[in-house]
Amino acid sequence: MSRIVSIHSFRGGTGKSNLTANLAATVAQRGHRVGIVDTDIQSPGIHILFGLDEERITRALNDYLWGRCPIDEAAYDVTTVLPPSNGTTATRPAIFLIPSSLKAGEIARVLREGYDVSLLNDGFQDVIRSLALDFLFIDTHPGVNEETLLSIAISDALAIVLRPDSQDYQGTAVTVELARQLEVPRLLMVVNKVLPAMDFSAVQRKVEDAYGVRVAGVLPLSEDMVHLGSSGLFCLRFPDHAFARVVRTVADQIVA
Repeated sequence: MSRIVSIHSFRGGTGKSNLTANLAATVAQRGHRVGIVDTDIQSPGIHILFGLDEERITRALNDYLWGRCPIDEAAYDVTTVLPPSNGTTATRPAIFLIPSSLKAGEIARVLREGYDVSLLNDGFQDVIRSLALDFLFIDTHPGVNEETLLSIAISDALAIVLRPDSQDYQGTAVTVELARQLEVPRLLMVVNKVLPAMDFSAVQRKVEDAYGVRVAGVLPLSEDMVHLGSSGLFCLRFPDHAFARVVRTVADQIVA
């Protein structure tokens, strides 16, 4: 049975899109068919991590939302980012990405006119069926809006990303409360950009005590990731790195 996984943060700058991309690739490596939808229409960017150039994006999520095409026509097969399979998986992994448009006019139209948010749910179900997906990851827009509420409500799992920052702690409480009200089946926290000098166990305990939610992973602030500069998927480039190991632990809890 297919599962919808939303990755959300109350504020921008948490590394949400980077985590979404790396989690999706990690899950796909295990032989799953994975889809990713960039619903951060106002500030899209996850396509960059998959090397999908703007010139190649002839259709985007915006086109589906405004009735220009079926949603699967905006899905791009980006499976080539994965290393060659070693033959240990029973099925061939696949990754499909549905980006949002980078065109200024398209973004301006969203800000000016909005869109029918209910179309997202129909589109998610359509793309799961048409591409036979095992998992659909939703990279949400930060904060709380109508799209966020829909994504959370229809998710089988929600991973909330935050930094060890007082503003993040306060805003994240709002998202946790909404997720509880919407009765999300599986709720996880991921703490990102933690300084290596900090006590990771103490950070985990603080977050779990604050929200009463299990922390799936505590990710280090990494200079190596900064050097990569979103020019690829970190977990595929550096599979033995501490960041990649924690991402695999988070993936374990999502697919369980």
